[in-house]
Amino acid sequence: MGEEIQDFKVFNIKSDTVTLPTKEMRESMLNSVVGDDVFKEDPTVKLLEKMAAEMFGMEAALFVPSGTMANLICVMNHCSERGSEFIVGDESHIYLFEQGGSSTLGHCHPRVVQNRDDGTLALEDIKKSIRILDDHFPVTRLVCLENTHNRKGGKVLRPNYIKEVAALCKENNLKLHMDGARLMNAITFLGIDPIEYVKGIDSISLCLSKGLAAPIGSLVIGTKDFIVKARRLRKALGGGMRQVGVIAAPGLIALEKMSKRLYIDHENAKQFAIGISSLPFIEVDPESVETNIVFYKFKKTGMVAKDFVEKCKEVGVQMVFYGTEQVRAVFHYHIEKEDVPVILERIENVLRSLEK
Repeated sequence: MGEEIQDFKVFNIKSDTVTLPTKEMRESMLNSVVGDDVFKEDPTVKLLEKMAAEMFGMEAALFVPSGTMANLICVMNHCSERGSEFIVGDESHIYLFEQGGSSTLGHCHPRVVQNRDDGTLALEDIKKSIRILDDHFPVTRLVCLENTHNRKGGKVLRPNYIKEVAALCKENNLKLHMDGARLMNAITFLGIDPIEYVKGIDSISLCLSKGLAAPIGSLVIGTKDFIVKARRLRKALGGGMRQVGVIAAPGLIALEKMSKRLYIDHENAKQFAIGISSLPFIEVDPESVETNIVFYKFKKTGMVAKDFVEKCKEVGVQMVFYGTEQVRAVFHYHIEKEDVPVILERIENVLRSLEK
């Protein structure tokens, strides 16, 4: 990412949330036609919502400030009766990183199922987690999936798996929500028609501000009735905005153009994983990298991942650590193909210095 420090670039690969809006996005913000979105009078927002709904073959969509709000709206919408329960992965963003909003604000209970290495929830585990009707238990209403799966290294849910979960939900009168924060990365990886891919899913949250590079915003996508209720929830949660076309305009470019270049981020992530796999103190399987996220392990006696990340920061490579061993690097449009060898060289220099 092109910030100059002394005589070298700083490469920020902490997350794809660090992406800045493109020049075209900034111009679209300046020239956007706006109105009051709470009164449903912002034409740019309406166009973005229409585009998103049509892209996924659904009836309607709603523009909201953040992915966390989008997921919360969907969970609260499906679990509108107090004491409802939803099934969710133990490594999911909804469960780990959204401050328990479904419980504190939505009055619904998460039933946690183990995420497998590929980001899926085992069908048998989902089945076992569905409550029988009993006065002692919450009522199961919903299953939540995440795609791509952040904590599992950007893993992509396969179409057949989604169909199987959707069929299981239908058999048990449950709704199916997809946290699609990086859904366009999954679609790019599979080379699949979005409409076919999400068949059987009742609601989607789609983030515009990660690899798609919009400065802000997510979309809730579902049926017309679902979006009517979602709009009310957005208002209650403080997400009703006024002349919001100025931030919805970049979303149009995100869906139309930025989604078509995500494969470059995937290629760069793969090359990074291949390169770093040969370095000392590093454990990673390059074959496991599917999209733009690389998780790897840093193992050195007497040091933890946090120390390593800090040393990399000193040489202009910014990453994040999880626990004592895991490090995450995420690739996005600010990182070009020719940047990858430079990043690897700097990391190698850090690691070689630790051998001494």
